[in-house]
Amino acid sequence: MTQKVENKLCQPQMDVPEGYILMSGPLERDSIVNGPGLRAVLWTQGCRQHCPGCQNPETWDDSGAAGTLVKIEDVKKELASFKGQTGLTFCGGEPLLQAKACLEIAKFVKEELGWNVWSFTGLIFEKIPKDSEAWEFVEYLDALIDGPFILAKRDLTLKFRGSQNQRLLHLNHGEIVSVE
Repeated sequence: MTQKVENKLCQPQMDVPEGYILMSGPLERDSIVNGPGLRAVLWTQGCRQHCPGCQNPETWDDSGAAGTLVKIEDVKKELASFKGQTGLTFCGGEPLLQAKACLEIAKFVKEELGWNVWSFTGLIFEKIPKDSEAWEFVEYLDALIDGPFILAKRDLTLKFRGSQNQRLLHLNHGEIVSVE
């Protein structure tokens, strides 16, 4: 995939009103399959990758016709009410399409709740434009699971990933610390 095609997967950002995020479903709590410990999960709406075999094709529509528009302040209040969580994972859809909203929520859970923050993306880490809102969000993550889901490489034995091409990248301010 060329850099130009990769950029189209996260740029332009989705047209979501300031102070809102378009979610494909309700916030989840107590997840043990989307990262370590008990985690909250935020499901974003919108994806341009359209991986064959995707477990969430209902999240693909990025026109604003699908999903629920939620105030970021309401998301923060609900997350703050979740007890016993150690982290938040952004799933989708493609979280990098709503990077500004995701970043605001990520900052809140790290700074106010003391949680770690993970995200999934169908993009390849090295191809995320460094001058983008998507990159600003990535710099705030503790871990990123990158790469598109590839049905031919599906592997149910992998921890926190769906296909063998996907990597679990542990990050520190956007720098890769380790890879699983």
